[in-house]
Amino acid sequence: MQIKINLKIFIFIIIFLITNQIKIYAYLMLFAFIHELGHLYMGLLLGLKPKSLKIMPFGVSILFETYKTKKQTQTKKMFIAIAGPVVNIIIAIVGWLFEWQVEIIYANILIAIFNLLPIYPLDGGRIINAILSMKLKQERVIKYILKISNISIIILTIIASIGILYLKNIAIIFIIAYLWWLVIRLNKISKMKKKMYDTINAVKVPKGTGNFGTCLPKSEQKDGLFFKIMPKKH
Repeated sequence: MQIKINLKIFIFIIIFLITNQIKIYAYLMLFAFIHELGHLYMGLLLGLKPKSLKIMPFGVSILFETYKTKKQTQTKKMFIAIAGPVVNIIIAIVGWLFEWQVEIIYANILIAIFNLLPIYPLDGGRIINAILSMKLKQERVIKYILKISNISIIILTIIASIGILYLKNIAIIFIIAYLWWLVIRLNKISKMKKKMYDTINAVKVPKGTGNFGTCLPKSEQKDGLFFKIMPKKH
């Protein structure tokens, strides 16, 4: 399994040191790692092999090897996505019952809420993506996920703006900026996929050459249907 570290994490460490919030940031990173262990454990239970582990400024991300079938893909993705926030919710409940430090309870609640936001590729967005993919074609799934993510980030930005005025917490700015980066990236990827689908749909198949447009799911990292145009064998 590959382990990758995003160097931007050191910039965020310096920022939180300057703003005297390094303790809560350390808790967030620690429990974000435990959160990811929940994903890992669920993936192993479902018989999947971990492919890579990424340490990023706002958490950790683990990717698994390619799934076998579309039905397996969406069902397993949904369970894996749910597992992470469940771990944080359990820790928060246990911490409240046994009167642990407030920072521990706060960090786990924050991580659970953050990851359950309906923005792809956060866990909430992945859960919605998996559910929609069981019923709809991939083109429509991409369209709905994009709309949900765009509307969500606008609403969150409004709420965050109010929160910054009252709480005067600079960390909120970085969280919203990170979410905007995710949504902008999602929009770019979605445009690329739309062009790909339009190209495939425009292909005309001559008689006797077979059908084109075979779907070949790639890795969890891409989390979408990437097409390779090839004729079916007779």
